[in-house]
Amino acid sequence: MSTSFANRLAEALARYGPLCVGLDPHPGLLADWGLPDDASGLRTFAERVLDAAAGRCAAVKPQAAFFERHGADGVRVLEEVLLGCRDRGLLSVLDAKRGDIGSTMTAYAEAYLADGAPLAADSVTLSPYLGYGSLRPAIDLARATGRGVWVLGLTSNPEGASVQQVGSPTVAARVVEQVAVDNAGMSPFGDVGLVVGATLADPPSALGLDLRAAAAPVLAPGVGAQGASGADLLRLFAGLTDRILVPVSRAILAAGPGERALAEAVTTWSDGLRADLATG
Repeated sequence: MSTSFANRLAEALARYGPLCVGLDPHPGLLADWGLPDDASGLRTFAERVLDAAAGRCAAVKPQAAFFERHGADGVRVLEEVLLGCRDRGLLSVLDAKRGDIGSTMTAYAEAYLADGAPLAADSVTLSPYLGYGSLRPAIDLARATGRGVWVLGLTSNPEGASVQQVGSPTVAARVVEQVAVDNAGMSPFGDVGLVVGATLADPPSALGLDLRAAAAPVLAPGVGAQGASGADLLRLFAGLTDRILVPVSRAILAAGPGERALAEAVTTWSDGLRADLATG
């Protein structure tokens, strides 16, 4: 890719605002839509969501697990989803949370970040909890191919604090410091992003995280069904709202299965989040 992920993300955020539509075809939702819990149901579900999202939001975040549970047929649909994102001009955030060491991490990187790979996405989520350095094959390949990664920092699930907020400096703070090294000198921000939940009780700065110094885009889950709001985004990420990507899944997908209703939900959330963050 000739343009860096950071530049493509910045352009998408400026054009469409911060909304990232989550693509989570769990069995209950497929049933609510009157679709079978198999590859054909996944395909119909995904096509409707992608059509509703196209031209109305910055990105789509398919959750790999909901496709992988269907084996080879489900992974094939995920390949189609990633291709469908490219065809529709939607940035893809593949939510796989991969993390391993050595040749295994290299293989994960090649699966999701290499040119020509069937599962190649614009960006992928990574777990740094085998040590930040273990992510190097993915970070390096993403940079070489114009793609990005999102490293788990402070996640939106309550259990995360028992690992991420331990120590002085905390584990999360150390991750952020290493992201800052990788993003040094990049503009408007780097291609190594951070996942920081919008459900935090305190701003990241109060927890020892300097997100501005990290020069990282932020993927901020937790808005919608998990209870966070646009006001929470402003409170937690003041001064950084031009680099926040906000995934919303259940609150939008509940509007289905009709494509018009889905498109209206995407537009409503997109406009609402853009207005919420306009003063930040």
